[in-house]
Amino acid sequence: MSLCLREKHDRLVERARIVQTIRAFFIESAFLEIETPQRIPLNAPEANIAPVLSGNWQLQTSPELAMKRLLAAGYKNIFQISHCWRDEERGRKHLPEFTMLEWYRSHCDYTQLMTDCENLFRYLLPQAQIDYQGHNIILDQPFERLSISEAFERYTDTSPLQAIAEDRFDELIAFSIEPQLGLKRPTILYDYPAELASLARCKTGHPELAERFELYIAGLELANAFSELNDPEEQRQRFSKEAGIISTNGSHPNLLPEPFLTDLQNMPAAAGIALGVDRLVMLLTDSHSIDQVVAFPPEDL
Repeated sequence: MSLCLREKHDRLVERARIVQTIRAFFIESAFLEIETPQRIPLNAPEANIAPVLSGNWQLQTSPELAMKRLLAAGYKNIFQISHCWRDEERGRKHLPEFTMLEWYRSHCDYTQLMTDCENLFRYLLPQAQIDYQGHNIILDQPFERLSISEAFERYTDTSPLQAIAEDRFDELIAFSIEPQLGLKRPTILYDYPAELASLARCKTGHPELAERFELYIAGLELANAFSELNDPEEQRQRFSKEAGIISTNGSHPNLLPEPFLTDLQNMPAAAGIALGVDRLVMLLTDSHSIDQVVAFPPEDL
């Protein structure tokens, strides 16, 4: 067994407190807690995410599609703490089965979620600081907001578009930029190239950019957020492109989540964010590995 269960006791107690505090924050903020099925016909097709199959269906990689269908049905502000699965993901910061916090707001954009992140962390940590792996991070001032373009200019020798053209974008983010982020205060890395928009809306007046941000603390990526795309035709085109790549790779059939695309036409302007709970617990318990903050990593089962 990689780490004795008795040695994890204090971390698991703190994990329970953190989850309970998250729930209290959203309930006090007038969010509705919801539950959606974890076994679904199809996830959103994303070439870089491999779903876990369950018969002819899949285990969810994220509750995103179902939660946005609720927004389309008229729900306002909703949140969910749920298990998700992604195949072939394992490492110090990755588990194939993990816990995700997702929340969505209708009639707003990604800037509101930036404020939510600041408020959530201050609620979790009234002392307004985090000590993690030798870094002291202060929370009592606005989080740093750094655009992708500024980050590449500051920490690399190229531009985001050139990095994409050379297939180096993810490499430079992981090895040159991420380790520099959130070392003194949390960093919000925002406005990704439109080529990496995924399910995000393109920025008004700047169609070359997507209204997307990621949250980093002590070099650890914690959350990914969007102003949500609510144009069903554009979303279908993006899904079709991703599904074509997946099909070419032979991963699984070229199919799209049609009920979601049908409902998307009724979804108002909205923003949503996914935050990794296991990584959050790592951060708040000063743990080096994700294995230290879950009762049973897969190798111990």
